[in-house]
Amino acid sequence: MRYFPSASRSRLAAAVLACALGGGVVAVPLAQAADGDDLKKEQRDVERQVEHAQEDLEHSSGQVRRATARLDAAKSALSAAKGELAVARAKLAAAQAHDAEMKLKLEEAVARLERARADLVAGQQAVAGQRERLVDRVTSIYEQGDTRLTALSSILDAQDPNDLVRRMQANTTMIAKEDGQLDELRATEVLLRVRETRVEEAQQAVAEQRAAAAEQLVVVQGLHEEAAAARVRVSGLYVDARAARVDAWDARRADRAALQQLRQREARIKEQILAAARRAAQRGGGYQGASGGFLSSPVSGASVTSPFGYREHPIYHYWGLHDGTDFGAGCGTPLRAVADGTVMSSYFSSVYGNRLYLNVGRANGTFLTAVYNHATHYTVSPGQRVQRGQVVGYVGSTGWSTGCHLHFTILANGSAVNPANWL
Repeated sequence: MRYFPSASRSRLAAAVLACALGGGVVAVPLAQAADGDDLKKEQRDVERQVEHAQEDLEHSSGQVRRATARLDAAKSALSAAKGELAVARAKLAAAQAHDAEMKLKLEEAVARLERARADLVAGQQAVAGQRERLVDRVTSIYEQGDTRLTALSSILDAQDPNDLVRRMQANTTMIAKEDGQLDELRATEVLLRVRETRVEEAQQAVAEQRAAAAEQLVVVQGLHEEAAAARVRVSGLYVDARAARVDAWDARRADRAALQQLRQREARIKEQILAAARRAAQRGGGYQGASGGFLSSPVSGASVTSPFGYREHPIYHYWGLHDGTDFGAGCGTPLRAVADGTVMSSYFSSVYGNRLYLNVGRANGTFLTAVYNHATHYTVSPGQRVQRGQVVGYVGSTGWSTGCHLHFTILANGSAVNPANWL
């Protein structure tokens, strides 16, 4: 069993050190603690202990486990919803920026269309003016005669070669002027067709930009709705997370209350153990010899699923002592007395389920008590003498337990020690 922390980190560190000294660990200055191999081994041991933390979920009630699971799920869902909201907002911002670009492009396309239309009007006016001048010239030719014929007549009337040259130059200039007017009209008409094409292209570009803007508007509106829905989900999940947090804290307060009751009962039992230890010391005697192997296995053939030691609690996340050794075994597997002894106490705890205290007497000057937990039931009663290997009960999953197993504790003068040192 592991308890809620009730002291500062410095106190907890001191308690850990005191427990280590009590268990026979030799203390040395930090600078002289051990060589690199010893430190690595110690680190591996700690890592293995931390790995077993998940198996210690039994050291919180089912209500706390369920409430914590709901809280974790609510936090996860809230985190996911926040991520979705952030994505929706980012997409909306990008779409709005793209929308602004498209609006600018539409404005530029409209401006180009207006310029093209103005150019077209100017071109139409230029063509109309030139055509009007050309009509006037044609009318003049009709009234006065063809310029080329007039020029030929003028050449024929020349008096001398110099006069002939002069008349030919004048006629050439007049004819070139008329040809230039016609060429200018043709060029203006070509330019007018180009401007008409530009107007058509500008109109098409404006139409395309307006269609794209309309589609983008639909996208932006959809993203607005998506972001709004994401905000609603986040708000709802905030409410769920707060409710789950309240439930979790309520469940944990209930656990603390149950543990407080357990401490009080264990304190009374420890007084009984110490009284029995004093009586045994007065009688003298007891086992003397190697501690390893002094006790038999409490469950035949069962493997250790979680050893004795300090580790982080998987729900409460404090560094605390797992005060026993967990043996994995199926429900109904016989539990056996680890040595000859007397049943001191047997009762039901909401934390440990069915538990039994078996005093096995003095060993190497220490009074030992074996504690069995989570059993389906026990076959012996307080005050009864039992023999080593005798069936005292059956493996179960009562109390704060997630599955059938035995949580086995050894108390030395009423304080938990590592069972592995005695088994």
